[in-house]
Amino acid sequence: MNEKFNGNHVNYIAQGDGPPVIMIHGIAASLYDWKHMISDLASQGYRAYALDLLGHGDSIKPDNPDEYHVETLYTHFESWVRELNFDTQPVLVGHSLGGYLSLLYALRYPGKVRGLVLIDPFYTPLQLSPFLRFARTRPKLGSKALTIASEWLIHTILGWDSETAKRLTPEARQQIAADYKRSSPNFVYITKELSDLTPNLPQVNTPTQVIWGERDRTLSPTTFSRLAETMPNASSYMVPNCGHQPHIGKPELVNSLTLHFLDSLSSVDSRQPSRENAPP
Repeated sequence: MNEKFNGNHVNYIAQGDGPPVIMIHGIAASLYDWKHMISDLASQGYRAYALDLLGHGDSIKPDNPDEYHVETLYTHFESWVRELNFDTQPVLVGHSLGGYLSLLYALRYPGKVRGLVLIDPFYTPLQLSPFLRFARTRPKLGSKALTIASEWLIHTILGWDSETAKRLTPEARQQIAADYKRSSPNFVYITKELSDLTPNLPQVNTPTQVIWGERDRTLSPTTFSRLAETMPNASSYMVPNCGHQPHIGKPELVNSLTLHFLDSLSSVDSRQPSRENAPP
């Protein structure tokens, strides 16, 4: 599908019938990140959605670097969700920057999110490695480098890290490289100005499952359990021998964890008194 909401083209796919679950990819990725999860969710009785964020995949890609900041991405995402006009509250599944957007949505619309699944989520610049902290201060340089780099070169670089290479199939590395090249090179500007969500995390009462890779080299692994401890209704699960993308590296395990969490939400819902049977 490719829809136009509020002047912004949003490319997305949807499968299945049932309670809505929305999957939000990270920076320089696309909805293809969720190809394993979306079919499992649909087969288990959920209406699963995955979109390409602004500047990514087949969604709109503004030419102006000033359009690439987190509020623009959030507005693009929020307007799309609003136009879908759900009858029931959605569950948000966010990876990395998608986790940041999921937390923002839950903070701005308390009570309108049924649950959160945060996979190696970004929530504070302090999570970034020293190299990425430096890179976010030089977005113009990064944008030029991405413009010049070929898909083949990106694919080759992904294979140089033996830890990454043995956790991701060649096909997965190829898709990641293709998504880098399909994204606007201006995506590097997104990380230039990002607010630290840490002070606001205790306000997120939404039931939350944090899933994270033990060997994440993009974001500090120690920050994920800290996130779950800060949120009042969250639990965490460490995926062993996995990096920043456990939903791609170990999809069977991550999908199983996600479905178990969704089942737990359904169990809680079934124990809630209906409006007709609620005490006066």
